[in-house]
Amino acid sequence: MSLAEPPIAKAPTIPQRAPSLETIGMTKVFGSLVALDDVSIKVAAGSFHALLGENGAGKSTLVKCVMGFHLPDRGALRLDDEEIEVKNPRDAQARGVGMVYQHFTLVPSLTAAENLVVSRADAPAVIDWRREKKALEAFLERMPFRVPLNRPVSSLAAGEKQKLEILKLLYLNQRFLILDEPTSVLTPSEADEILGLLKAMAHRGEITVAMITHKFREVEAFCDEVSVLRRGKKVGGGKVGALSTRDMARMMIGDAAIRQSAARVKAPKSGRALEIAGLTVANDEGRDAVAGFDLQVRAGEIVGVAGVSGNGQSQLVEALSGQRPIKTGQILVHDQNFEPTRDNFDRFKVFGLPEEPLKNAAVPIMSVAENMAFRSFDKPPIASLGWWLNPAPMRAKSRELIKRYNVKTPSTETPIRDLSGGNVQRAVLARELSGDVDVLIVANPCFGLDFASVADIRAQIIDQRNRGAGVLLVSEDLDEILELSDRIAVMSGGKIAYVTDAAGADRTTIGRRMAGH
Repeated sequence: MSLAEPPIAKAPTIPQRAPSLETIGMTKVFGSLVALDDVSIKVAAGSFHALLGENGAGKSTLVKCVMGFHLPDRGALRLDDEEIEVKNPRDAQARGVGMVYQHFTLVPSLTAAENLVVSRADAPAVIDWRREKKALEAFLERMPFRVPLNRPVSSLAAGEKQKLEILKLLYLNQRFLILDEPTSVLTPSEADEILGLLKAMAHRGEITVAMITHKFREVEAFCDEVSVLRRGKKVGGGKVGALSTRDMARMMIGDAAIRQSAARVKAPKSGRALEIAGLTVANDEGRDAVAGFDLQVRAGEIVGVAGVSGNGQSQLVEALSGQRPIKTGQILVHDQNFEPTRDNFDRFKVFGLPEEPLKNAAVPIMSVAENMAFRSFDKPPIASLGWWLNPAPMRAKSRELIKRYNVKTPSTETPIRDLSGGNVQRAVLARELSGDVDVLIVANPCFGLDFASVADIRAQIIDQRNRGAGVLLVSEDLDEILELSDRIAVMSGGKIAYVTDAAGADRTTIGRRMAGH
């Protein structure tokens, strides 16, 4: 007796041209949190669609349900008007749905060609590289942009890596592309080039694009439609040309009040607040990441340092913050030699907000009150007899700062790690601005934050400038640099390559300098 052969499962058909995609009543619950609440969004075939919303609005949960990282509790997913089931990212890939993540997923030690070939599910155990590279060259001939195939990914510029991430999806025949903040590591010209080429591909019917972004300029320049999420629900959307920036912002934040920045005023102080001369700092591998860095910041001035990620900005801020040793060079505060130690930060009134403050400026398991006391725990009234800590005045001070800086926390005793990103930023900034400030050093202060938090923190920075502080703003967000700065310096190859007044700054020139031209 022979057993009948089991039926062969039919492989899903990958669309050869741009598909439409629709979520219908998508709902996802984590414990008591309703992350997605009956969200229905349709992205038309051959369109470039923007997905907007504050932190926690549900954008990431929605795309993770589409990609199969989460299984929705209710709702359905349609691709080209056919209901499909996506249980994991492999199912999404098999259907031609791919995602470019906020952080690179490439293998740095492999070449671009190797990254492409090994990403295939059918990559052979023994690879005929002559044949594969010939096929890759033919593939690139059909693509709107190229990357060098034989160079290790670690040697590629950020723009080339982002292009390779997109090329990898197209190489895998993904026709519905989800982009998560795709331009955060790019120069303005690179961002415009890549988004412009993808828009052209979409309008030719080759792909469909859904982009998570917070940059209204890019939405208005490249997107066809927009959908806005707030607190897990879809609250609006429409054609981009019919919506103003104000309309989109209002949908994102609802009735929440947005703090307006104070008008720039002539500062009550003058002179050089901060001078950095000939600074050289090594990276973790011992190579010079900052090499001969020279810059001056005047009192009552914001100097914005723009640059593509990886040009020494992180090492510069770490050195100024005392977190990384200085090989050579000098730091002066009001023309006096400054060594970045805790005593000197206090004496010279130098304060700061580093990148990822939960990691670099806070102890996650300690309370909000304890983290806010890092600058004052060894001084009266918190400290007495040189060693005794009194928690009552520490909590009283933290309550005052929480109220003044609008930090949303259940209590002063809540571990700071339990706060949202924007409220961690506010708590650390409240601590740093709680006294007189002569020099303020901030790095990517609004990265990944919601609309209201961004407005609040930028207003705080301008307030300090108006009070006479010299502000060094290091940011990879050129829009932020242009909005806040009095002068703009471009950092490339570990040193200052270009300086200009913000009033006459040209975005294209700055972008060219950021790219090293």
